[in-house]
Amino acid sequence: MDIIKVFGTNLRNYRNKLGVSQEKFGEMCDLHRTYISDIERFNRSISLENIQKIADALGIETYKLFIEDTQDNAKVSEEG
Repeated sequence: MDIIKVFGTNLRNYRNKLGVSQEKFGEMCDLHRTYISDIERFNRSISLENIQKIADALGIETYKLFIEDTQDNAKVSEEG
């Protein structure tokens, strides 16, 4: 399991379910849009503080961002 890919994929999926852009989501959790983009593209590690900000903005428990969904990860592998 690549935790950076799992986290980035889950972030993108939850954000899309909310129907908000990276820019709007960045505002919701007080992080820059490019930071959110880097996470979703697996180009950035993330601090515990920012993980909590993201989970709070999504309205989910933090641990859910670390649960690997093999179906979603297969899609990422095919696209990426």
